[in-house]
Amino acid sequence: MKVLYKKMMAIVVGSLLLSVGINLFLIPDRVLDGGVIGLGLIANYMWNIKVGFTIICISFPIFMLAWFNFRSYFYNSLHGLLISSFLIDFFSNVRAYHFPLDPAISSIIGGIFVGGGIGYMLRHQTSTGGTDLLAQMIAKLFKLNVGFVILFIDLAVIIAGGYLFSAQTLMLSIITISSVALTTMLITSNKVTSLFTHFG
Repeated sequence: MKVLYKKMMAIVVGSLLLSVGINLFLIPDRVLDGGVIGLGLIANYMWNIKVGFTIICISFPIFMLAWFNFRSYFYNSLHGLLISSFLIDFFSNVRAYHFPLDPAISSIIGGIFVGGGIGYMLRHQTSTGGTDLLAQMIAKLFKLNVGFVILFIDLAVIIAGGYLFSAQTLMLSIITISSVALTTMLITSNKVTSLFTHFG
């Protein structure tokens, strides 16, 4: 029960960090993250579709793959997907209170929040699914750092977004995914994990 409680708390805290990063820092400046979140943002910018709803729809085939090949990842990510998607859409109204920062600064801070949310959940063996789930599967197969895998997937999405929107969107999104990847790698590194474990 203690492990389950910690995992659920990690999902809630991580999802809140994701929601803050996306709604307060990325969307107001039309900046993209990578992966499934980035695809959700593209759908929001182009057709005003809710980000969380799009994330769930796009994540479905990835979860089907996990169900047949990585069953433990499926169970560890399903709650994260549903809760994070719900909170991203639930707190969408906070965009009206975004901070009037330079877009580059917003991209960095937004990336830190998103990477913090992703990393915190991964450190507790759970995730939001989507790119995180796919990255975990690839990282396990090829023994790679999950942050590096996420970075490569994210690059493909933001290049597509830069083509659809503008060069500025591309540059700001590169800043964001770099911030996300560095934060995720820091939080999921063995040294940081050992530090958190040592202090409870």
